Amino acid sequence: MKAILKMSGLVILLVSASCNRFQKQSNIDNPADAIYFGGSIVTMEGDSASYVEAIAVNDGKLVFVGSKVDAEKMKGDSTVMIDLSGKTLFPGFIDGHAHFGGFPVQAIGAKILPPPDAGVSNIPQLQETLKAWATPENLALTGWIFGMGYDDSVLDEKRHPTKQDLDKVSTEHPVIIIHISGHFCAMNSKGLEMMGITAKSKDPAGGVIRRMPGSKEPNGVLEELAAIPLCVRALTPKTAEAAIKFIDAGQNMAVSYGYTTVQEGRAMDEFLAGFADKKIFKLDVVSYVDYSRPEILETSWYSKDYVNHYRIAGMKLTLDGSPQGRTAWRTKPYLLPPPGEEKSYLGYPAIPKDKDVEAIYMMAFKNNWQILTHGNGDAAIDQMIRCIKPAIAAYGNIDRRNTLIHGQYVRADQLDSLKKLDIIASLFPLHTFYWGDWHKQLIGDSLGDKISPTRTALNKGLHLTIHTDAPVALPNLMRMVWTSVNRTSRSGKVIGEEERLSPYEAMKCLTEWSAYQHFEEDKKGTLTKGKLADLVILDKNPLTVAPDDIKDIVVLETIKEGRSIYKKQ
Repeated sequence: MKAILKMSGLVILLVSASCNRFQKQSNIDNPADAIYFGGSIVTMEGDSASYVEAIAVNDGKLVFVGSKVDAEKMKGDSTVMIDLSGKTLFPGFIDGHAHFGGFPVQAIGAKILPPPDAGVSNIPQLQETLKAWATPENLALTGWIFGMGYDDSVLDEKRHPTKQDLDKVSTEHPVIIIHISGHFCAMNSKGLEMMGITAKSKDPAGGVIRRMPGSKEPNGVLEELAAIPLCVRALTPKTAEAAIKFIDAGQNMAVSYGYTTVQEGRAMDEFLAGFADKKIFKLDVVSYVDYSRPEILETSWYSKDYVNHYRIAGMKLTLDGSPQGRTAWRTKPYLLPPPGEEKSYLGYPAIPKDKDVEAIYMMAFKNNWQILTHGNGDAAIDQMIRCIKPAIAAYGNIDRRNTLIHGQYVRADQLDSLKKLDIIASLFPLHTFYWGDWHKQLIGDSLGDKISPTRTALNKGLHLTIHTDAPVALPNLMRMVWTSVNRTSRSGKVIGEEERLSPYEAMKCLTEWSAYQHFEEDKKGTLTKGKLADLVILDKNPLTVAPDDIKDIVVLETIKEGRSIYKKQ
């Protein structure tokens, strides 16, 4: 009997304790929606790696960052406990510069990138890939056969495909392929006809229509401002349903690489704002409007705050072209000029007259618009430095966060000028892998080693970010970190060992420092209480694996404001 009474008492005590725990959890004023624990949780706060045991998320924000014991004090009945099982959690990724409007073309179009991103190494493979893609369903999207990412520097033929090459894909349907730089395209005869490009067509300012040898007949290859506006026209979806399919494909590709914020680095129209109106975006899209369309900056979308995950943040100015395409504007001749050009060939400016560039900077400064400046060649960066100074003198330069984009051939003395002018350097070290060998042929070994001089920029005290410029390259952010840390080319050569970043510095470029560039450091970039719960879960930790293994790290899950928007199947 005593044993039964003791057992009854024990049951009562256990039930009472359980009820007390239940009551204590139920009485939590604001329990966490989710608690993450059990892995490497990297806050990205400070100058070296800092880890915590757990984070708690509530209503889309981080409400606790610290020990697991303290995090569990926020556990309520509905709190989801998420065990990372040894995986690694970072703040959500923010690319320093990309073209989100072009992501759908890469995601949906024919896969014409060279290895390792796809399998096109020569023109016959290109032709077959385009033919296989040209199903009735795909043709219905825009009316064109299209693909993004051919690379003449890697193709076996070492040249751009011409209209004759693309006529072998189709003479019935227009064909357009976009160069991996985004600064060239090639069309078949039908495409040129539809765009009105003939022997009588004149080269536009800042662009070139390439011709057949010894004639004015277009050969199908278009450069810079002869190409870019036509690409936009050709690849605009034909229906509302096609447009939604495009944008979904683009953002699904982005989140699969860990993006929680993506940049549209040169908006030519209000195309993306229409999707924001429809509440289609599941990640933040921050847009910079081409200088030729300032009226778009006068709309309500220009704001520090996102509406339906979209905002316009400022203006984009392009001063030259692509170094791998040899249209970047240099002060010294290319060692290997394009076919048909003189040995004195320097590339060329997008806007030849300084007074026109000065006027654009004046407009941006007067309206307090942040301005991103595309400059690859050192002559273009000289023009930027010359022409921005009058605007600074006229309107001041306090916390504008104006940014040089790319800076492949930026000189050390120009980095000093950027520091004095308080200009952020968003550099592009992916070039070391994709085109490092090619750069050395174009400008020589010593200068080739200094492309995207990230270490020099940091040592000189500049604010630094790095970027993919996707869809110029795949938006593979772990490959971008890998190139920044290793600077290894396709052939295995090291391109500027002294310009390497540490893994932690490269990850800072992808998180806190990119948040700063976009005026979003108060909400994003670190795992800090009060910031948005923008998170990325990786299968391995880029800070601890062997440097060469960073490129193989896989995004397992992407979380935007506490909501999972991608899980690897």
